[in-house]
Amino acid sequence: MEIHQPLPLLGGLSASQFMRRHWQKKPLLVRQAVPAMVPPIERQSLFALAEREEVESRLIRYGKAGWILRHGPLPRKSLPSLKQPEWTLLVQGVDLHHQGVHELLQQFRFVPDARLDDLMISYASDGGGVGPHFDSYDVFLLQAQGSRRWSIGKQRDLRLQPEVPLKILAQFEPEQSFVLEPGDMLYLPPRYAHEGVAVGGDCMTYSIGLRAPAAAPLGVDLLARIAEAQAEALEDAPANTALHYRDPAQPAVEAPAAIPPALQAFARDAVLAALRDPDAIDRALGESMTEPKPKVWFDQGEQPPALTGVALDRRTRVLYDARHIYINGESFRASGRDAKLMRLLADQRALGTRDLRGASEDALALLGDWCEAGWLHAK
Repeated sequence: MEIHQPLPLLGGLSASQFMRRHWQKKPLLVRQAVPAMVPPIERQSLFALAEREEVESRLIRYGKAGWILRHGPLPRKSLPSLKQPEWTLLVQGVDLHHQGVHELLQQFRFVPDARLDDLMISYASDGGGVGPHFDSYDVFLLQAQGSRRWSIGKQRDLRLQPEVPLKILAQFEPEQSFVLEPGDMLYLPPRYAHEGVAVGGDCMTYSIGLRAPAAAPLGVDLLARIAEAQAEALEDAPANTALHYRDPAQPAVEAPAAIPPALQAFARDAVLAALRDPDAIDRALGESMTEPKPKVWFDQGEQPPALTGVALDRRTRVLYDARHIYINGESFRASGRDAKLMRLLADQRALGTRDLRGASEDALALLGDWCEAGWLHAK
């Protein structure tokens, strides 16, 4: 992506200017970020997605009884009438299920893929919304259909209303308000309080959310992955190379149930040795960040007789670092010409005939395996 070219999506700013001036710093309102916006997915198709078991969806209503939240799948008959006010349908990860929405999300790849999460669509009747709240991550709010009034504020009081099924701020103090029309977009940094309310109904807003892993859950996931990888490596190691605990100076004991301090030190050293390996941590992170979301699966493909061009499936996540390629929770060592080819695939999400001419037999075999797994498709 050309990061120094002015973009209508960012109000005439280049991607580099936006990241320097606004990213995680201050909001940006862009009128006609997507000129003449036409929603790539129609309302009925969105409702059909909400009916599916593998698609995450939520129905939110507000009335005399307060806030009501219902999780999907949501049959069409379970949705209120379009004329009934103050209800919202949220459909998560629409980019995984609709090619047009997936292509729209690609416009935001000036942010690292490791940070891009998904595109959620909010459909609301007149007055519909999810209440004043804040997110722990950056978000781009693109108005696709109808109108929505956004009120925003950088407030310090982030206490939530008690006994409510949604995370709604107890005391919302808006500082600015905007009505977004189709094609308009609002960017908000993390923890910026906001509330969106549909104006007139038949309102669709696209939320491009970013991933911001919390340190504790990420650490737990990485530790589990490192432990699993180390366990597999130890199982595969020849028996004569395994390092065993030795205690030639161990005296006789009067308290046999007490764990010897030397054994504890041996165990600590074994764990710390695994954690000191930066390659193990990098692999665990790459595998974690490309792990498919729950309920995402791939249709079995087939290995083509010859590859003249390939494109990644829209559900496939691919990242890389200096030594590895990561795809759908797996890691592969890569170097030299093959590494350049795989990085090109990750950045472009496709390879043409010319790109594949210099590929090694091993690289072509790996691409064929990915085609067979449904992660990649021959063009």
